[in-house]
Amino acid sequence: MRIIFKNIKELLQVRKEAISFVSGKQMAILPSIKHAYLVVENGLITDFGSMDTCPEIQADSVVDASGKMLMPSWCDAHTHIVYAGNREAEFVQRIQGMGYEEIAAAGGGILNSAKKLQETSEDSLYEQSSIRLEALIGLGTGAIEIKSGYGLTLEAELKMLRVIRRLKEAYPIEIKATFLGAHAVPEKYKGNKQAYLKMLIDEVLPKVAKEKLAEYIDIFCEKGYFDLADTALMLAAGKKYGWIPKIHVNQFSAFGGVGLGVQFNALSVDHLEEMRAEDIEVLKETKTMPVALPGCSFFLGIPYTPARKMIQAGLPLALASDYNPGSSPSGNMNLVVSLACIKMKMTPEEAINAATINGAYAMGLENEVGSISIGKQANLILTKPLNSYAFIPYAFGSNQIEKVFIKGKEVHPF
Repeated sequence: MRIIFKNIKELLQVRKEAISFVSGKQMAILPSIKHAYLVVENGLITDFGSMDTCPEIQADSVVDASGKMLMPSWCDAHTHIVYAGNREAEFVQRIQGMGYEEIAAAGGGILNSAKKLQETSEDSLYEQSSIRLEALIGLGTGAIEIKSGYGLTLEAELKMLRVIRRLKEAYPIEIKATFLGAHAVPEKYKGNKQAYLKMLIDEVLPKVAKEKLAEYIDIFCEKGYFDLADTALMLAAGKKYGWIPKIHVNQFSAFGGVGLGVQFNALSVDHLEEMRAEDIEVLKETKTMPVALPGCSFFLGIPYTPARKMIQAGLPLALASDYNPGSSPSGNMNLVVSLACIKMKMTPEEAINAATINGAYAMGLENEVGSISIGKQANLILTKPLNSYAFIPYAFGSNQIEKVFIKGKEVHPF
Protein backbone atom coordinates (compact mmCIF):
# COMPACT_ATOMS: atom_id res chain seq x y z
CA MET A 1 0.00 0.00 0.00
CA ARG A 2 1.30 3.43 -0.95
CA ILE A 3 0.36 6.66 0.83
CA ILE A 4 1.53 10.12 -0.09
CA PHE A 5 1.35 13.17 2.16
CA LYS A 6 1.27 16.38 0.14
CA ASN A 7 1.52 20.10 0.86
CA ILE A 8 3.03 19.53 4.30
CA LYS A 9 3.64 22.95 5.85
CA GLU A 10 6.82 21.61 7.48
CA LEU A 11 8.25 18.10 7.59
CA LEU A 12 10.21 17.81 10.85
CA GLN A 13 13.18 15.73 11.96
CA VAL A 14 14.44 14.99 8.45
CA ARG A 15 17.63 12.92 8.57
CA LYS A 16 19.09 11.95 5.22
CA GLU A 17 22.28 10.61 6.82
CA ALA A 18 22.08 7.81 9.39
CA ILE A 19 22.71 9.01 12.94
CA SER A 20 22.29 7.27 16.28
CA PHE A 21 21.55 10.35 18.39
CA VAL A 22 22.37 14.04 18.70
CA SER A 23 24.46 15.66 21.44
CA GLY A 24 25.43 19.07 22.75
CA LYS A 25 25.05 21.91 20.26
CA GLN A 26 23.62 19.51 17.65
CA MET A 27 20.53 19.10 19.82
CA ALA A 28 19.52 22.65 18.91
CA ILE A 29 19.31 21.73 15.22
CA LEU A 30 16.04 20.22 13.99
CA PRO A 31 16.33 19.61 10.21
CA SER A 32 13.10 20.21 8.31
CA ILE A 33 11.65 20.78 4.86
CA LYS A 34 8.98 23.39 4.29
CA HIS A 35 6.18 22.79 1.77
CA ALA A 36 7.04 19.12 1.58
CA TYR A 37 5.78 15.73 0.54
CA LEU A 38 6.38 12.26 2.01
CA VAL A 39 5.76 8.83 0.49
CA VAL A 40 5.05 5.67 2.50
CA GLU A 41 5.02 2.17 1.03
CA ASN A 42 4.13 -0.93 3.01
CA GLY A 43 4.61 0.88 6.28
CA LEU A 44 8.04 2.36 5.51
CA ILE A 45 9.19 5.82 4.46
CA THR A 46 10.39 5.57 0.86
CA ASP A 47 10.69 9.17 -0.33
CA PHE A 48 10.34 12.77 0.79
CA GLY A 49 11.32 16.25 -0.31
CA SER A 50 10.06 19.64 -1.39
CA MET A 51 6.70 19.78 -3.19
CA ASP A 52 8.59 21.36 -6.08
CA THR A 53 10.14 17.95 -6.70
CA CYS A 54 7.13 15.79 -5.80
CA PRO A 55 6.92 12.87 -8.26
CA GLU A 56 3.77 11.98 -10.16
CA ILE A 57 3.02 8.57 -8.69
CA GLN A 58 -0.06 6.44 -8.15
CA ALA A 59 -1.06 6.16 -4.51
CA ASP A 60 -3.73 4.24 -2.63
CA SER A 61 -4.26 7.23 -0.39
CA VAL A 62 -3.40 10.93 -0.60
CA VAL A 63 -3.30 13.05 2.57
CA ASP A 64 -3.49 16.81 2.10
CA ALA A 65 -1.42 18.27 4.95
CA SER A 66 -1.87 21.93 4.04
CA GLY A 67 -1.07 24.14 7.02
CA LYS A 68 -0.02 21.15 9.12
CA MET A 69 3.23 19.73 10.45
CA LEU A 70 4.29 16.11 9.91
CA MET A 71 6.86 14.58 12.23
CA PRO A 72 8.01 11.24 13.63
CA SER A 73 5.96 9.94 16.53
CA TRP A 74 7.24 10.24 20.08
CA CYS A 75 9.65 7.61 21.39
CA ASP A 76 8.97 7.04 25.09
CA ALA A 77 11.97 5.18 26.50
CA HIS A 78 10.88 4.81 30.15
CA THR A 79 7.44 3.69 31.33
CA HIS A 80 5.74 1.43 33.85
CA ILE A 81 2.30 1.27 32.20
CA VAL A 82 1.60 -2.35 33.15
CA TYR A 83 0.17 -1.90 36.64
CA ALA A 84 -3.03 -2.62 38.54
CA GLY A 85 -5.39 -0.09 40.03
CA ASN A 86 -4.13 3.36 40.95
CA ARG A 87 -2.65 5.36 43.82
CA GLU A 88 -4.63 8.56 43.98
CA ALA A 89 -4.88 8.20 47.78
CA GLU A 90 -1.11 8.79 47.93
CA PHE A 91 -1.59 11.84 45.72
CA VAL A 92 -3.83 13.28 48.44
CA GLN A 93 -1.30 12.30 51.12
CA ARG A 94 1.39 14.29 49.31
CA ILE A 95 -0.91 17.31 49.14
CA GLN A 96 -1.29 16.95 52.89
CA GLY A 97 2.48 17.04 53.36
CA MET A 98 3.78 13.48 53.24
CA GLY A 99 6.91 12.85 51.15
CA TYR A 100 7.55 10.06 48.62
CA GLU A 101 9.91 8.18 50.94
CA GLU A 102 7.60 8.69 53.96
CA ILE A 103 4.68 7.21 52.01
CA ALA A 104 6.82 4.26 50.98
CA ALA A 105 7.93 3.65 54.58
CA ALA A 106 4.25 3.51 55.60
CA GLY A 107 3.53 0.70 53.13
CA GLY A 108 2.61 2.83 50.15
CA GLY A 109 4.55 3.45 46.99
CA ILE A 110 5.91 0.53 45.01
CA LEU A 111 4.84 -2.03 47.63
CA ASN A 112 1.26 -0.76 47.37
CA SER A 113 1.28 -1.30 43.61
CA ALA A 114 2.89 -4.73 44.05
CA LYS A 115 0.13 -5.89 46.39
CA LYS A 116 -2.57 -4.81 43.95
CA LEU A 117 -0.82 -6.41 40.99
CA GLN A 118 -0.28 -9.70 42.79
CA GLU A 119 -4.04 -9.87 43.39
CA THR A 120 -4.96 -9.03 39.78
CA SER A 121 -5.41 -11.66 37.06
CA GLU A 122 -3.26 -11.56 33.95
CA ASP A 123 -6.31 -10.87 31.76
CA SER A 124 -7.45 -7.96 33.92
CA LEU A 125 -3.91 -6.57 33.98
CA TYR A 126 -3.75 -6.82 30.20
CA GLU A 127 -7.11 -5.05 29.78
CA GLN A 128 -6.08 -2.18 32.07
CA SER A 129 -2.72 -1.82 30.35
CA SER A 130 -4.14 -1.95 26.82
CA ILE A 131 -6.45 0.97 27.61
CA ARG A 132 -3.45 3.02 28.69
CA LEU A 133 -1.42 2.02 25.65
CA GLU A 134 -4.20 2.98 23.23
CA ALA A 135 -4.47 6.37 24.91
CA LEU A 136 -0.73 6.90 24.51
CA ILE A 137 -0.81 5.97 20.84
CA GLY A 138 -3.55 8.56 20.40
CA LEU A 139 -1.25 11.13 22.01
CA GLY A 140 1.44 10.42 19.43
CA THR A 141 3.63 7.74 21.01
CA GLY A 142 4.90 5.35 18.35
CA ALA A 143 7.53 3.42 20.32
CA ILE A 144 7.61 2.59 24.02
CA GLU A 145 9.63 0.78 26.67
CA ILE A 146 7.70 -0.96 29.46
CA LYS A 147 9.21 -2.22 32.71
CA SER A 148 8.22 -4.91 35.16
CA GLY A 149 8.88 -4.23 38.85
CA TYR A 150 5.42 -4.03 40.37
CA GLY A 151 5.30 -7.79 40.87
CA LEU A 152 8.18 -8.44 43.29
CA THR A 153 7.42 -12.18 43.30
CA LEU A 154 8.31 -14.82 40.74
CA GLU A 155 4.78 -15.28 39.44
CA ALA A 156 3.81 -11.62 39.54
CA GLU A 157 6.94 -10.48 37.68
CA LEU A 158 6.37 -13.14 35.03
CA LYS A 159 2.72 -12.03 34.82
CA MET A 160 3.78 -8.45 34.09
CA LEU A 161 6.28 -9.48 31.43
CA ARG A 162 3.75 -11.80 29.78
CA VAL A 163 1.31 -8.91 29.60
CA ILE A 164 4.00 -6.80 27.93
CA ARG A 165 4.50 -9.61 25.42
CA ARG A 166 0.75 -9.73 24.74
CA LEU A 167 0.77 -5.97 24.11
CA LYS A 168 3.64 -6.45 21.65
CA GLU A 169 1.62 -9.05 19.79
CA ALA A 170 -1.61 -7.05 19.75
CA TYR A 171 -0.40 -3.55 18.83
CA PRO A 172 1.66 -2.34 15.86
CA ILE A 173 3.97 0.05 17.72
CA GLU A 174 7.47 -0.92 18.79
CA ILE A 175 7.49 -2.15 22.40
CA LYS A 176 10.61 -2.98 24.42
CA ALA A 177 10.45 -5.03 27.65
CA THR A 178 12.69 -4.39 30.66
CA PHE A 179 13.05 -6.61 33.73
CA LEU A 180 12.98 -4.45 36.88
CA GLY A 181 12.55 -7.02 39.63
CA ALA A 182 14.94 -4.98 41.81
CA HIS A 183 12.49 -2.10 42.10
CA ALA A 184 11.95 -2.39 45.86
CA VAL A 185 12.43 -4.99 48.60
CA PRO A 186 9.10 -6.76 49.25
CA GLU A 187 7.72 -7.07 52.76
CA LYS A 188 8.56 -10.77 52.87
CA TYR A 189 12.26 -9.91 52.59
CA LYS A 190 12.27 -6.87 54.84
CA GLY A 191 15.66 -6.70 56.53
CA ASN A 192 17.07 -9.35 54.20
CA LYS A 193 17.63 -7.59 50.90
CA GLN A 194 20.39 -9.98 49.84
CA ALA A 195 18.03 -12.94 50.06
CA TYR A 196 15.63 -11.14 47.74
CA LEU A 197 18.36 -10.39 45.21
CA LYS A 198 19.47 -14.03 45.39
CA MET A 199 15.91 -15.14 44.68
CA LEU A 200 15.72 -12.84 41.68
CA ILE A 201 19.02 -14.11 40.29
CA ASP A 202 18.52 -17.81 41.04
CA GLU A 203 14.80 -18.20 40.37
CA VAL A 204 13.31 -15.32 38.39
CA LEU A 205 16.01 -14.45 35.86
CA PRO A 206 16.31 -17.99 34.45
CA LYS A 207 12.55 -18.18 33.84
CA VAL A 208 12.41 -14.72 32.27
CA ALA A 209 15.27 -15.73 29.99
CA LYS A 210 13.72 -19.09 29.12
CA GLU A 211 10.50 -17.42 27.99
CA LYS A 212 12.43 -14.60 26.27
CA LEU A 213 10.39 -11.98 28.10
CA ALA A 214 12.95 -9.17 28.41
CA GLU A 215 15.69 -7.42 26.47
CA TYR A 216 16.88 -5.04 29.18
CA ILE A 217 17.61 -5.23 32.90
CA ASP A 218 17.04 -2.33 35.28
CA ILE A 219 17.40 -1.60 39.00
CA PHE A 220 16.37 1.25 41.30
CA CYS A 221 19.82 2.44 42.41
CA GLU A 222 18.82 4.75 45.24
CA LYS A 223 19.30 5.23 48.97
CA GLY A 224 16.83 3.08 50.87
CA TYR A 225 16.43 0.76 47.89
CA PHE A 226 19.52 -0.72 46.19
CA ASP A 227 23.13 0.41 46.53
CA LEU A 228 26.07 0.26 44.13
CA ALA A 229 27.02 -3.30 45.09
CA ASP A 230 23.43 -4.46 44.56
CA THR A 231 23.32 -2.67 41.22
CA ALA A 232 26.56 -4.25 40.02
CA LEU A 233 25.30 -7.66 41.12
CA MET A 234 22.01 -7.40 39.20
CA LEU A 235 23.49 -5.87 36.06
CA ALA A 236 26.17 -8.56 35.92
CA ALA A 237 23.51 -11.25 36.37
CA GLY A 238 21.42 -9.79 33.56
CA LYS A 239 24.37 -9.53 31.22
CA LYS A 240 24.84 -13.31 31.47
CA TYR A 241 21.53 -13.61 29.60
CA GLY A 242 22.48 -10.96 27.05
CA TRP A 243 20.26 -8.28 28.59
CA ILE A 244 21.39 -4.69 28.17
CA PRO A 245 21.52 -2.55 31.36
CA LYS A 246 19.29 0.47 31.99
CA ILE A 247 19.34 2.09 35.43
CA HIS A 248 17.03 4.21 37.60
CA VAL A 249 19.63 6.49 39.15
CA ASN A 250 20.16 9.90 40.80
CA GLN A 251 16.47 10.47 41.45
CA PHE A 252 16.80 11.61 45.06
CA SER A 253 20.53 11.27 45.69
CA ALA A 254 23.81 10.97 43.79
CA PHE A 255 26.44 8.49 44.97
CA GLY A 256 28.13 7.01 41.92
CA GLY A 257 25.35 5.17 40.13
CA VAL A 258 25.86 7.05 36.86
CA GLY A 259 29.51 6.05 36.73
CA LEU A 260 28.59 2.45 37.49
CA GLY A 261 26.11 2.52 34.62
CA VAL A 262 28.82 3.73 32.26
CA GLN A 263 31.13 1.00 33.56
CA PHE A 264 28.49 -1.59 32.60
CA ASN A 265 27.90 0.05 29.20
CA ALA A 266 24.31 0.83 30.14
CA LEU A 267 22.16 1.88 27.20
CA SER A 268 20.62 4.58 29.39
CA VAL A 269 20.74 6.11 32.85
CA ASP A 270 17.32 7.47 33.79
CA HIS A 271 15.94 10.16 36.14
CA LEU A 272 19.08 12.23 36.92
CA GLU A 273 17.25 14.86 38.94
CA GLU A 274 20.34 15.07 41.16
CA MET A 275 23.49 15.49 39.06
CA ARG A 276 27.00 16.24 40.29
CA ALA A 277 29.77 17.64 38.11
CA GLU A 278 31.48 14.23 38.19
CA ASP A 279 28.29 12.54 36.94
CA ILE A 280 28.23 14.82 33.93
CA GLU A 281 31.93 14.31 33.34
CA VAL A 282 31.74 10.51 33.40
CA LEU A 283 29.02 10.52 30.70
CA LYS A 284 31.17 12.43 28.21
CA GLU A 285 32.33 10.47 25.15
CA THR A 286 30.20 7.45 26.08
CA LYS A 287 27.32 5.70 24.33
CA THR A 288 25.13 5.80 27.45
CA MET A 289 22.06 8.00 26.94
CA PRO A 290 20.96 10.22 29.85
CA VAL A 291 17.15 10.16 30.10
CA ALA A 292 15.19 12.90 31.86
CA LEU A 293 11.69 12.36 33.25
CA PRO A 294 10.19 15.81 33.82
CA GLY A 295 6.70 14.44 34.46
CA CYS A 296 8.02 12.85 37.64
CA SER A 297 9.67 16.09 38.75
CA PHE A 298 6.43 17.98 38.09
CA PHE A 299 4.23 15.52 39.96
CA LEU A 300 6.50 15.02 43.00
CA GLY A 301 7.76 18.59 43.18
CA ILE A 302 11.41 17.51 43.06
CA PRO A 303 14.23 19.10 41.02
CA TYR A 304 14.32 18.74 37.25
CA THR A 305 17.21 17.14 35.40
CA PRO A 306 19.72 19.97 34.74
CA ALA A 307 19.35 19.85 30.97
CA ARG A 308 21.20 23.09 30.25
CA LYS A 309 24.32 22.03 32.15
CA MET A 310 24.31 18.65 30.46
CA ILE A 311 23.77 19.92 26.92
CA GLN A 312 26.36 22.68 27.40
CA ALA A 313 28.79 19.97 28.48
CA GLY A 314 28.25 18.29 25.11
CA LEU A 315 26.00 15.48 26.30
CA PRO A 316 22.94 14.07 24.56
CA LEU A 317 19.62 13.92 26.41
CA ALA A 318 16.44 11.94 25.89
CA LEU A 319 13.00 12.66 27.32
CA ALA A 320 10.54 10.03 28.55
CA SER A 321 7.28 10.03 30.49
CA ASP A 322 8.02 7.63 33.40
CA TYR A 323 4.30 6.80 33.22
CA ASN A 324 3.51 4.99 36.49
CA PRO A 325 0.77 5.07 39.14
CA GLY A 326 2.79 6.68 41.92
CA SER A 327 5.15 9.38 40.73
CA SER A 328 4.16 10.18 37.14
CA PRO A 329 0.59 9.09 36.30
CA SER A 330 0.65 10.46 32.77
CA GLY A 331 2.21 9.22 29.56
CA ASN A 332 1.47 12.34 27.56
CA MET A 333 4.73 13.00 25.72
CA ASN A 334 3.36 16.32 24.42
CA LEU A 335 3.22 17.51 28.04
CA VAL A 336 6.70 16.05 28.67
CA VAL A 337 8.07 18.15 25.79
CA SER A 338 6.31 21.23 27.19
CA LEU A 339 7.75 20.65 30.67
CA ALA A 340 11.23 20.23 29.19
CA CYS A 341 10.93 23.64 27.55
CA ILE A 342 9.24 25.44 30.44
CA LYS A 343 11.01 23.92 33.43
CA MET A 344 14.29 22.60 32.02
CA LYS A 345 14.86 25.52 29.63
CA MET A 346 15.29 23.30 26.60
CA THR A 347 14.49 24.85 23.24
CA PRO A 348 11.68 23.30 21.19
CA GLU A 349 14.31 21.87 18.84
CA GLU A 350 16.21 20.26 21.71
CA ALA A 351 13.06 18.87 23.27
CA ILE A 352 11.77 17.38 20.02
CA ASN A 353 15.16 15.80 19.33
CA ALA A 354 15.18 14.40 22.86
CA ALA A 355 11.70 12.91 22.48
CA THR A 356 12.26 11.40 19.03
CA ILE A 357 15.70 10.36 17.75
CA ASN A 358 17.36 10.31 21.19
CA GLY A 359 14.43 8.49 22.74
CA ALA A 360 14.63 5.91 19.97
CA TYR A 361 18.32 5.36 20.73
CA ALA A 362 17.53 4.86 24.43
CA MET A 363 15.42 1.86 23.37
CA GLY A 364 17.83 0.50 20.78
CA LEU A 365 15.42 1.54 18.04
CA GLU A 366 17.39 4.31 16.30
CA ASN A 367 17.44 2.32 13.04
CA GLU A 368 13.68 1.77 13.02
CA VAL A 369 12.02 4.95 14.29
CA GLY A 370 12.70 8.45 15.58
CA SER A 371 13.32 10.41 12.39
CA ILE A 372 12.07 11.00 8.87
CA SER A 373 14.55 8.76 7.08
CA ILE A 374 14.32 6.42 4.09
CA GLY A 375 13.61 2.89 5.27
CA LYS A 376 12.35 3.79 8.72
CA GLN A 377 8.86 2.94 9.90
CA ALA A 378 6.23 5.51 9.02
CA ASN A 379 5.22 6.18 12.62
CA LEU A 380 4.00 9.72 12.23
CA ILE A 381 2.18 12.59 13.90
CA LEU A 382 0.10 14.87 11.70
CA THR A 383 -0.64 18.04 13.64
CA LYS A 384 -3.56 20.36 13.41
CA PRO A 385 -2.85 23.59 11.48
CA LEU A 386 -0.02 25.37 13.34
CA ASN A 387 1.96 28.57 12.92
CA SER A 388 5.18 26.76 13.93
CA TYR A 389 6.31 23.65 15.74
CA ALA A 390 7.15 25.78 18.79
CA PHE A 391 3.39 25.95 19.35
CA ILE A 392 3.42 22.28 20.44
CA PRO A 393 5.33 22.90 23.71
CA TYR A 394 3.99 26.45 24.02
CA ALA A 395 0.35 25.37 24.18
CA PHE A 396 0.93 23.02 27.11
CA GLY A 397 -2.00 20.82 28.07
CA SER A 398 -3.73 21.20 24.72
CA ASN A 399 -3.74 18.53 22.02
CA GLN A 400 -2.28 19.69 18.71
CA ILE A 401 -2.49 16.23 17.08
CA GLU A 402 -4.97 15.65 14.28
CA LYS A 403 -3.99 12.11 13.27
CA VAL A 404 -1.48 9.42 14.20
CA PHE A 405 -0.08 6.89 11.73
CA ILE A 406 1.72 3.70 12.76
CA LYS A 407 3.60 1.93 9.97
CA GLY A 408 1.71 4.14 7.54
CA LYS A 409 -1.74 3.13 8.83
CA GLU A 410 -3.99 5.73 10.43
CA VAL A 411 -4.66 4.54 13.98
CA HIS A 412 -6.00 7.66 15.64
CA PRO A 413 -8.68 8.78 15.96
CA PHE A 414 -9.54 5.20 16.93
